[in-house]
Amino acid sequence: MENTISTHESFENYANDASDSIQMIYTEAANPISSEKTMLEKIKEILPKIAARAEEAEQLRRVPDENIALLKEINFHRAFQPKVYGGLEMSLPDFANCIVTLAGACAGTAWAFSLLCTHSHQIAMFSKQLQDEIWLNNVDATASSSIAPFGKVQEVDGGVILNGEYGWSSGCDHAEYAIVGFNRFDAEGHKIYSFGVIPRQDYEIVDNWYAQAIKSSGSKQLKLVDVFIPEYRISKAKDMMEGKSAGFGLYPQSEIFYSPYRPYFASGFSAVSLGVAERMIEAFKDKQRNRIRAYTGVNVGVATPALMRIAESTHQVAAARALLEKTWEDHRLHGVNHLYPNKETLAFWRTNQAYAVKMCIEAVDRLMAGAGATSWLDSSELQRLFRDAHMTGAHAYTDYDVCAQILGRELMGLEPDPSMV
Repeated sequence: MENTISTHESFENYANDASDSIQMIYTEAANPISSEKTMLEKIKEILPKIAARAEEAEQLRRVPDENIALLKEINFHRAFQPKVYGGLEMSLPDFANCIVTLAGACAGTAWAFSLLCTHSHQIAMFSKQLQDEIWLNNVDATASSSIAPFGKVQEVDGGVILNGEYGWSSGCDHAEYAIVGFNRFDAEGHKIYSFGVIPRQDYEIVDNWYAQAIKSSGSKQLKLVDVFIPEYRISKAKDMMEGKSAGFGLYPQSEIFYSPYRPYFASGFSAVSLGVAERMIEAFKDKQRNRIRAYTGVNVGVATPALMRIAESTHQVAAARALLEKTWEDHRLHGVNHLYPNKETLAFWRTNQAYAVKMCIEAVDRLMAGAGATSWLDSSELQRLFRDAHMTGAHAYTDYDVCAQILGRELMGLEPDPSMV
């Protein structure tokens, strides 16, 4: 029989005593002495409560209301909201580290909430009229999204009418708006990939999120029937990647809005993967310390194979973190210096996260393969982490087969392949 430690007890120890965990490897910059808590400190305080609801969240297939309330109480949803509306305009490294920490408690909560936050960065690239409409009416408003161009577009005076079924809208149950993608066409028939923002009353949420991993993200379908989207709520995706959108330049003093939308939009995916992998290391160590093989009575937790697995996975996850931290810091410095990224930089930003996710999944797989049969029980945290880790690599932005081609073409001086997202 294998000795075990409860998930909640294990996680509370992990959250409250990080000095005994893998976090020892990383040195954090010292903050000036202040009585005000950092967002990361606030996240850590509510972490045990979110971890305790992880199984309930999976059963709900969406983020529990209590988790949303906890995160909104500390204003984390305002991370990328413009300061003029009461937002925080957090740096990407600070934000991403909060998502990493949150993902260790509940990957679905971290996944959905990170998108609710990053969509505020995207909204800040739209017209001032839209931003005022959203945040002057409700300073706490957030948006989910479904940006693949699934819908059927009809051009009308003053905008478009959109019909369609839009899937994978993470966190939609808790959002007041949705950002959807669609294709318009110019006079020559060329596609113009665009985004539109629609209020909650204009679409139906279809409860179809039955998945094997990141279950609590609530990534349901949005059904649009004859939805009118006025021009001021529409922006070309290309403009948002080239600093040409209506909202670009509205906040000249900001250190986060002199940037394309996409790196911020995608930042949470790899952060969740890293958080899951780091938590997997701690959960594996907790399980292995007193693991006894049922047939022989031998303590296999400290046997050479287990030690080798934990060592290599720790190195691999540390390498993933180092790559991501360097990338996040590069984002920050570009923003501080108001330096718009060039094509090569964007290619690295786009693909670094996918390679980090690839390393995190490999590290998790290595540990799960040696964790024993009880790790596959529904009650085991390890099997949930294993499932969630693999889902982090299933998104279009974390597909390394795609990312390797994107970076390879850029490195060889080839034009981007339009079939690659």
